[in-house]
Amino acid sequence: MSPNSKARDYRDLIVWQKGIVLAKKVFELTSRFPSEERFGLISQMRRAAVSVPSNVAEGQARRTTGEFINSLSHAEGSLAELDTQLVLSNEFNYCTLEQVKEMHAAIFELRRMLNALRRTLREKQP
Repeated sequence: MSPNSKARDYRDLIVWQKGIVLAKKVFELTSRFPSEERFGLISQMRRAAVSVPSNVAEGQARRTTGEFINSLSHAEGSLAELDTQLVLSNEFNYCTLEQVKEMHAAIFELRRMLNALRRTLREKQP
């Protein structure tokens, strides 16, 4: 999708596509965590990761700019949760610093994209 074309569906949004990729990476990473974390950190991280593209999809599907902007804010909040949970995962030695850095880069990129999309939507509001 080119930067000037209009998204007809949330699946057209690059921010949604990258959210899906991030969620898959989180599921892969957490599959290596200790089994006793299944209902703790694993569950929290997976829910936060799934929440990012889910909020983008929900907001775009609602068709009102205000609701879309609000959903993008929820997605960004989920990224902040995930970021915090990654730090804890490293502190507990469930993953390496290199893995965390890779995920942080993806999170940073998504946060930047969410902010840009939110700004664009605000500028178009009546």
